[in-house]
Amino acid sequence: MNTPLRAALAAAIVTAFAAAPAQAQVTVGGTVFEVQGLVGVGRMAANLRDSHGETFGSISGLWADASSWQRSGATYTGSFLAAPDRGYNVAGTIDYAPRLNQINFSFTPAALGASGLAQNQIALSLTSATRLFETLPGGGTQLMSGLDPVPGGVAAGGARPATASMPELPQAFNGKLSLDAEGVVVLADGSRLVSDEYGPSIYRFSASGQFIGALPVAASVRPIRNGVTDYSSNNAATGQPAPTPANPSFGRSNNQGFEGLSLSPDGRTLFVALQSAARQDGASTGAAFRDHTRLFTYDVSNLADIRLTGEYVVRLPKFVQGSNTLVAAQSEIHAVSDTQLLILPRDGNGLGVGTQTSLLRRVDVIDIAAATNILGQAYEGQIAPGGVLNPAITPAAYSPWLNINNNAELARFGLVNGVVPGLGNLSEKWEGLALLPALDPSAPNDYFLFVANDNDFLTTDGFHAGAAYNGGFDNDTMFLAWRVTIAPVSEPATALLMALGATGLLLRAGRR
Repeated sequence: MNTPLRAALAAAIVTAFAAAPAQAQVTVGGTVFEVQGLVGVGRMAANLRDSHGETFGSISGLWADASSWQRSGATYTGSFLAAPDRGYNVAGTIDYAPRLNQINFSFTPAALGASGLAQNQIALSLTSATRLFETLPGGGTQLMSGLDPVPGGVAAGGARPATASMPELPQAFNGKLSLDAEGVVVLADGSRLVSDEYGPSIYRFSASGQFIGALPVAASVRPIRNGVTDYSSNNAATGQPAPTPANPSFGRSNNQGFEGLSLSPDGRTLFVALQSAARQDGASTGAAFRDHTRLFTYDVSNLADIRLTGEYVVRLPKFVQGSNTLVAAQSEIHAVSDTQLLILPRDGNGLGVGTQTSLLRRVDVIDIAAATNILGQAYEGQIAPGGVLNPAITPAAYSPWLNINNNAELARFGLVNGVVPGLGNLSEKWEGLALLPALDPSAPNDYFLFVANDNDFLTTDGFHAGAAYNGGFDNDTMFLAWRVTIAPVSEPATALLMALGATGLLLRAGRR
């Protein structure tokens, strides 16, 4: 077979494969991703309070401390660092102090295929809650805040001006830096990076929680209203003004900022992703057109000189709900190499919302190895007018993979997607991803993939920012764990030839 034909057939196979629904095994860029099965569930009570006396913040971002991870017989132990978002905000945002929570855990995986299981394989314990703060120029400290930034940007007090060492940052009416945390990673020096939806921003903190800086952010995602950067998300505190218009005309949509944050395994590349498309790239056209989101890369090999190095397009999956076509916005990313990442797209359905059955909730695989780096290109400002991607741009390769809504697996642990008597429905928001090795000499490429939910602080016995609240029902924080295999393709040439051979058989059968 000649080389062009071989390449064309290979491309056709890859394209068809990427368009398929979630499946237990996919091959992406020479790596095989395989789901072995769900092996663990754990819960933290909805009314759990931290050392500050406030309701535990659940999981909007998750980072696993690999140095703490160890195995003793059938049981593993380790710790997570978790970022909650901006606090209980059903009736507007509140002056909740953002924090990072340390969670220690032990994990005894269930046998693959076993049924009638309890939800206790993952035992979780909140051990500390470090509130995030800044040191003031005149002395003293000030906590960060979950309050919505003031509309109008710098001139109205809704942002702090950029300096030689700091980008422009969103600010609340009380003068505190606004932070809606959605992702967290720990750098080589122990400092923490936290991604934010308001800016969108990437803040840097010491291990003690002190603000020490912020990373530069591309102008393509900074929100613009009335000709100025305006960081309000249209969720003002009681007595504070709402923005006009409600949504920006350019940049990130309200509550669709930097939702995913991850470091490459070698610690040299930082990835951060917008939750869905920017306003100018289809989000302002309608919900069905916000699928072309942006993924950014930073070189963090020199922590004294962190640099923005890349900007890529990721095409998010769509689903049909009733008569509407919608986009499954991404809620977290996790890098498995310097070009490949896991990504968590989901709808807004589940326990506690109007539609209790989720239509799409997955962990998928993306690869930017062959994608266009649009950073600095003439078309960087607008890549998908009306939701149609510029043909000059090649998006990241995208492969559906692990179906969180797999009811056959969930039922083994008394869980379900939807409403079934006697089974526990999964909640709406799943926003944490962590990957740890199985430490199994007989299966060196096996890992445990932890997925955690954001319970929106929903409890009937809550307390935040000096006031008690009742969220209407108790929504536990939950962790699910899958055993997966992530391994290099052993014989890529053989696999390709087999695929091409199968295609040839189909073609010959068609001719007959």
